[in-house]
Amino acid sequence: MEPEHRAVLRKFRVQLSDQLLISDTIVPFLYQEGVLTEAQVEQVEGQLTNRQKNLKLLDLLPNRGPRAFCAFLEALRDFGWIRDRLLLELQNSAGTGPPGPNLAGNGLSGGAAVTARYHGDASRIPDSVLQRVPSDRELSRLAQRLGAEWEPVLLDLGLSAEAVYRCRSDHSLNTGAAVLDGLVLWRRAGGRRATVGRLLRSLEAADLHPSVLEEAVLG
Repeated sequence: MEPEHRAVLRKFRVQLSDQLLISDTIVPFLYQEGVLTEAQVEQVEGQLTNRQKNLKLLDLLPNRGPRAFCAFLEALRDFGWIRDRLLLELQNSAGTGPPGPNLAGNGLSGGAAVTARYHGDASRIPDSVLQRVPSDRELSRLAQRLGAEWEPVLLDLGLSAEAVYRCRSDHSLNTGAAVLDGLVLWRRAGGRRATVGRLLRSLEAADLHPSVLEEAVLG
């Protein structure tokens, strides 16, 4: 997901969590479009209240690839006033003009349309990058992008539950720092085997889109 899309969802998080009813149309549409997996649908629907369902969905969306924001806008067909607010904010933050007729006809406008340039979910990371050990800067950027799914990723990388718990406890007020601590531990333990490709496999195992890693190592 593009940084500006993440920023819009973050800015309107409270309003979205209070105003959306996602079970009837939004979640089924996102599942149909391949944005959410079956397991993630169950995570959302397993929440006790509608607000908690909304918050869980908003936690998942930023890590569901470059098409996630565009699909989310399409899913808001019954909440046109909310979609319009998101699009207006996106246009204002990007300094863009009114949407063109083709974009408007598709229910998309402004910055939301940039997701149209992606046409698949396969990783775009070159083999030469996949085979090398990630740098401190790349691990730091990835740590800021993992969000709520960071613990399954670290566990799949081979960290023990105790090590993950220690990372969380040592940085209880800063999730990004906790994730980075865990990633550095993994790289130190793995040596030359701690490659970008290994990271990619663990992200995929946690149902995260390859673009999460692409943004960290190619951005």
